[in-house]
Amino acid sequence: MPRDIDERKKRKALRKLRKAQALAEQGLGPPLSDWEREFLEEVEARIQTYGSAFNDSEKGSRDEPLSALQQVKLKEIDKKARGKGLKRSSFQSRRPSPERAPESEIEDTPPEEAPAPDLTDAPKRGPFRVIEGGKSD
Repeated sequence: MPRDIDERKKRKALRKLRKAQALAEQGLGPPLSDWEREFLEEVEARIQTYGSAFNDSEKGSRDEPLSALQQVKLKEIDKKARGKGLKRSSFQSRRPSPERAPESEIEDTPPEEAPAPDLTDAPKRGPFRVIEGGKSD
């Protein structure tokens, strides 16, 4: 049963799908995997048949032809097809790592232990005292 989706939104989604396929065929980036090619073909067929490529309303807006995850995957495939590569993780260092000394230069001796602190000069505290007016038993 087709859903009523705005024709402009359907055309826009189909145009994005077809453009990603065309860019992948040009070979600007790495070739698409079998799964990615199958994804593009199946999503396009579902949009043409049903007006939308998903049925579960929790996966996206009911008036959109693609679910939220399908839109993300389409964007990733488009970037890959254009040869732009994937986004670098924010956890990776952006600076080059400092050069390390070769293992032959590393000494096997343990580091010297620091001397224990001298506690004789520590301030002395008096005995504990009870402050009147606090909570009573």
